[in-house]
Amino acid sequence: MTVDDFAARHIGPDPDSERQMLDAVGYSSIDELMDAAIPEVIRWHGTLDLPAAASEEETIRELRALAARNTVAVSMIGLGYHGTHTPAVVRRNVLENPAWYTAYTPYQPEISQGRLEALLNFQTMVTDLTGLATANASMLDEGTAAAEAMTLARRAAKSRSNVYVVDADALPQTIAVLTGRAEPLGIEVRVLDLTTEALPGDFFGLHLQYPGASGAVRDHADLVGAAHAAGALVTVAADLLALTLLRPPGEIGADIAAGTTQRFGVPMGFGGPHAGYLAVRSGLERMLPGRLVGVSKDTDGNPAYRLALQTREQHIRREKATSNICTAQVLLAVMASMYAVYHGPDGLRAIARRTHAMAARLAAGLRAGGVQVADAFFDTVTATVPGRAAEVVAAAEQRGVNLRLVDADRVGVACDETTTSAHLAAVWAAFGVPECTDEVGTELPGALVRTTDFLTHPVFRSHHSETSMLRYLRRLADSDYALDRGMIPLGSCTMKLNATTEMEPVSWPEFAHIHPLAPAGQTAGYRELIASLERWLAEVTGYDAVSVQPNAGSQGELAGLLAIRAYHRSRGAAHRDVCLIPSSAHGTNAASAVMAGMRVVVVGCDADGNVDLVDLDVKIEKHRDALAAIMVTYPSTHGVYETGIASLCAKVHDAGGQVYVDGANLNALVGFAKPGRFGADVSHLNLHKTFCIPHGGGGPGVGPVAVRAHLAPFLPGDPLAASGDRPAISAARYGSAGILPIPWAYLRMMGAEGLTRATGVAVLAANYVAARLRGHYPVLYAGNKGLVAHECILDLRPLTKATGVSVDDVAKRLIDYGFHAPTMSFPVAGTLMVEPTESEDLAELDRFCEAMIAIRGEIDRVGSGEWPAGDNPLSNAPHTAVMVSADSWPHPYPRSVAAYPPGVSPAGKYWAPVRRVDGAYGDRNLVCSCPSPEAFED
Repeated sequence: MTVDDFAARHIGPDPDSERQMLDAVGYSSIDELMDAAIPEVIRWHGTLDLPAAASEEETIRELRALAARNTVAVSMIGLGYHGTHTPAVVRRNVLENPAWYTAYTPYQPEISQGRLEALLNFQTMVTDLTGLATANASMLDEGTAAAEAMTLARRAAKSRSNVYVVDADALPQTIAVLTGRAEPLGIEVRVLDLTTEALPGDFFGLHLQYPGASGAVRDHADLVGAAHAAGALVTVAADLLALTLLRPPGEIGADIAAGTTQRFGVPMGFGGPHAGYLAVRSGLERMLPGRLVGVSKDTDGNPAYRLALQTREQHIRREKATSNICTAQVLLAVMASMYAVYHGPDGLRAIARRTHAMAARLAAGLRAGGVQVADAFFDTVTATVPGRAAEVVAAAEQRGVNLRLVDADRVGVACDETTTSAHLAAVWAAFGVPECTDEVGTELPGALVRTTDFLTHPVFRSHHSETSMLRYLRRLADSDYALDRGMIPLGSCTMKLNATTEMEPVSWPEFAHIHPLAPAGQTAGYRELIASLERWLAEVTGYDAVSVQPNAGSQGELAGLLAIRAYHRSRGAAHRDVCLIPSSAHGTNAASAVMAGMRVVVVGCDADGNVDLVDLDVKIEKHRDALAAIMVTYPSTHGVYETGIASLCAKVHDAGGQVYVDGANLNALVGFAKPGRFGADVSHLNLHKTFCIPHGGGGPGVGPVAVRAHLAPFLPGDPLAASGDRPAISAARYGSAGILPIPWAYLRMMGAEGLTRATGVAVLAANYVAARLRGHYPVLYAGNKGLVAHECILDLRPLTKATGVSVDDVAKRLIDYGFHAPTMSFPVAGTLMVEPTESEDLAELDRFCEAMIAIRGEIDRVGSGEWPAGDNPLSNAPHTAVMVSADSWPHPYPRSVAAYPPGVSPAGKYWAPVRRVDGAYGDRNLVCSCPSPEAFED
């Protein structure tokens, strides 16, 4: 390893370790292993056409040069994206802290209590401000949150109409996303100017913007009443900062509120990532899509947080699912919630009042200069300057301020917490009016002023000093398990190194503080970075074109299927609407197909877990004339390189269908096989897996869609210029652009050789783990010569049948050994799916294997009767410090076995903060906002 060899630092095993692992697996080299594992029919033997690997220092210099080509202007464009001051204590201790950004989705609640508490704060913040009963945590952005609200309304409304009414004053990007989502589902989006046009006679839902895109603050109570009279549900897309001063939607009977929390301390990032929100009135909470944090109790009856109803959508409902949401925006939701905790209700009101005062003063100066300005606004002023709008916008840009060109006659100007008097002076000068020095009053209608309190829970009134906030964040982080503590061996999820050098540029102002609608001349660096990233991803996958717009893997799936649908329609084959999906597929696949207007037909798997090619033939023949596509994951969801993949692609193509390869497992292909070369037409890629964007506790994610040339005309469109064939998938043209420097840096530093070696080591690590554990646990599936791909499935079902020890028991006992559990019961119930990745070194792999071997010994002691089935280290796991230090110890095994099992050093011991959480209790007794402090009293 040379001093500047990043790949050697990213890849855990050194050459000596690699040799030991190869010996254990029975191969002389990684190339020999990969030649044996990967079917030759798809094996690619070339070298990736990528720039030579750069050192960390060179990469930072190149990123600095790209950043310098972006202009950080004063953004007063608005439209749901605002300047904000991220509290330094939050930026340093959340956004830039691996204890928060390297964590996984909190499916194991006992080791996720810190994140879950932060997300419960988020939900409480949203419900308090919107005046509604329940919020989730969280959505991808405002546009997709509004789309989820639309489909929720369709499910819950009394009206059976297919018409969804959208106020013309809604954000234009939201209208674009709504329209794109609606069309495949047979929903008619009808955009109406509700100040002059009447509601139709029959409709199932109504979408209102509050305040409107124009800035207007209107009383929507009569519209809400009329919608309810028609059997429709009402969604209000509301600005949370405005709601600190304005009457909340819940107080006028709104059923749903949707929006973004971006301006609560989350940088604009050229469009994302930001945490969207979705809140509902009482009675709709069990229809709420996405993740919902609830309060349950642990084995001792103490309050404990968990994800409530967590498997109710994709994995259970599959093709009947109404949402494909999988990734959330946890890291950004945590930031937004901590912004509210740090400022508290009084601080938020003060920020809102100052923001409004700036806008009111701006308007007063414009009026005094003879410019017509609309009345009743919160932070956005729409000024009318007949025929001069473009001239004014250009004049402001020359002064370093970006305004919104509404049309030839109107200019939009949005204020935020970063607005200063100097910014106002620049705007007045651009309009050609004198500065205003007068004190001005409010522009908020008296009848709409908020009278109810909010954020009354002590957490929002306790941490306003930096000392207190710092300690609160540290306490929460200490409760959790993330990659900075140890291995997270989750199959399918690829929890590998998120290198510091990759993460560093995300906080730079030149990337963080750019509005997605900033003039093109100010974003040259961003656009070059995105273009090169898309080009590199196309090369890696063998496709011809890539769009980074989808801001989650689930959205990439939808984008790919919509491209297939549009392609068929362009060829006069709109009748092709059947999507074949293997029974082993991730639940989002089926949900995405339904959302794309397709009919799901399930293809069975054979005894080895492969797609059953005989059943495939039957299904193709039955649906040949209607076949649109097949969705297949490769390597398979079972962690196997299926030998029949090329044949599968040929069969579907012969029947006129397209092949969608889910890119979730691309970590096992890069440098060795290209989906776009072995028969696939489209894939989505998980940049938060293979390409090192951190999971962030469950988000952010990026799910680019990659296609062959014939599908390129149907990639996602710009939300402000989307068409029927190119609908917008997310609210911003480049999705979560703010975190794209991460995969750019990863690809730049790894180079072709590093990427290829990473894949080989990932596959070697999985086979090493399988080899070490096969004598203790059956490895459920294997491919050529008994080899697995990048993950292996350990079958606990025979042990459970013999001893009663469940997969849950093993997962919780691993916490005592200092590990996050592998993926539980997916894709096969009663199993553990292990993916070690290329980043874990041999010592950590051995530590995990030895823990699993020791646990097998504990299972045998239960099976032999030495320990009772209901009272043993597995059934009682995890063991907390409180439990093992209690005066009473009634269990038949020593405290030392509970606290310090083999290989666990007391000096580095991780203690779960709660005992096993009762999931069923939490689902029956749904509590999804901050409980009172009394709930935690002993």
